[in-house]
Amino acid sequence: MKNLSQELRDVAKHVIWFESAEDALRFPERFLAYLMTYGSLEDVLVAKRHFSEEEFFAALVNAPPGIFDPASWTYWNLALNREPAPPLPKRSIPE
Repeated sequence: MKNLSQELRDVAKHVIWFESAEDALRFPERFLAYLMTYGSLEDVLVAKRHFSEEEFFAALVNAPPGIFDPASWTYWNLALNREPAPPLPKRSIPE
């Protein structure tokens, strides 16, 4: 992403604390999945100024396994009119 605002960098540091803001925002769908799970209302409002509802929906549809918790998964599926909510994404461990 080009021209990252300081407010979006701050949100990225908050929700993906184990990476730099630039690394966290390099993959927007992954960033949004973390945001939708760990972000505060204020974090989400900041992100909504930078990402469209379609981008939030794409992050939900393409969510990596292991990021969403059941409560966040249920909330965002309802909030983005994705009903019924599919099961949480699961990791597959090869045998």
